[in-house]
Amino acid sequence: MKRHSFSQLVRYKQWADRGLYDVVRRNLDRMDPQDLTVVMLILDHMQVVDSIFQNHLQERSHGFHAPRSEALPELDMLSEKAMATNEWYRSYVDNLDEQDFERTVDFVFTSGKPARMKRGEIIMHVCLHGTYHRGNAGVLLQKNGVTPNDDRMTDFLEIAA
Repeated sequence: MKRHSFSQLVRYKQWADRGLYDVVRRNLDRMDPQDLTVVMLILDHMQVVDSIFQNHLQERSHGFHAPRSEALPELDMLSEKAMATNEWYRSYVDNLDEQDFERTVDFVFTSGKPARMKRGEIIMHVCLHGTYHRGNAGVLLQKNGVTPNDDRMTDFLEIAA
């Protein structure tokens, strides 16, 4: 993948995540409490994984012992963190040179297993991981009569055009 493709992928993730948070925030009162808790756990997991890999890209320790927070944050705090992390990824990708996407990063998963990935693979993982979990949250929203945000790449491309 070329830098432009990574940039577009990160911008898509940023847009889709923002849309999900907006839908959840607008419909808190329509959600079954148990389903809302699961949605919040999904959002937290997405944010923590994004933060973990953000730290891996910076070759820093992240301090997480699991791919979720020890205590579930409130929606506003979680949203602020997610938007800031997504903005970091956008800026990070925009400032990488083409060859930087091929550079490897050694790190350790929260399970303790050592790993090595290319920077581009990490960015792709973060974006695809979010897509998977936005789908999980979307099912719970629909179960509660809430229409999920449009988060298809084709929707994003139409808006970005």
